[in-house]
Amino acid sequence: MGVCVVNRGTTVLRRLGRALTALTLAAVASLVGVTATSSAAQADGCYTWGRNLAEGASGEDVRQLQIRVSGYPGYGARIAIDGAFGPATRSAVIRFQQAYGLSADGVAGPQTYNQLYALQDDDCTPVNFSYAEWNRCNGDWSGGAVSASSAKFNALVSMWKLQAMRRALGSVPLYISSGFRSYACNSAVGGASGSRHLYGDGVDLTGSPSFCRLAQQARNHGFSNILGPGYPGHNDHTHLGNSPSQSWSAPSCGI
Repeated sequence: MGVCVVNRGTTVLRRLGRALTALTLAAVASLVGVTATSSAAQADGCYTWGRNLAEGASGEDVRQLQIRVSGYPGYGARIAIDGAFGPATRSAVIRFQQAYGLSADGVAGPQTYNQLYALQDDDCTPVNFSYAEWNRCNGDWSGGAVSASSAKFNALVSMWKLQAMRRALGSVPLYISSGFRSYACNSAVGGASGSRHLYGDGVDLTGSPSFCRLAQQARNHGFSNILGPGYPGHNDHTHLGNSPSQSWSAPSCGI
């Protein structure tokens, strides 16, 4: 499989206009002390939040928020995508806000939402990643270890984790060599029988930054499955995934 550069830039006019609108609305909210989200930009066709969210809230809007801040759980941690806004979600929101220079209070309101709108495309993928580049094996997402819908959702969560990791690395391009695989595709490339690629959340990264830098940084962004240099068969890439239990191994990188 070929290598895909994850670098769908923000130079597209639609996205630039969206970002400018978001910044303008965020500035207005700051000046007038807005606490409701009625003035939030309905930036695209993906999802629009209708209320502020803080610890103790629950619902589908919380779950949608959790998907997008899943890459900010802190070192070695993960947040549950369960629609319940608990302490771990609050901490993730704070880290997201800090990453983008927002007021870091752990409450998701207009400024946080406007930043999220600027980061997502109409299909809910983050701006620097796409379903097409994640799945070059089987376009309908079938044939893996889970249903097609589950595989696609798992991929979406991993994309948002990578978006957070990309930001932390200085917004550098990342290079994907393999994402979702059906059993047939996995067998064809000699993948492990229980590979996370079969679940949709597994991704192999090549190119720069270095494999070790990628593996080390991934520990901060919710990836429980990290395999890199020094682990058998992984000296030419770094693998990231979301296994049920933590499995980190990149001996050449001190992991």
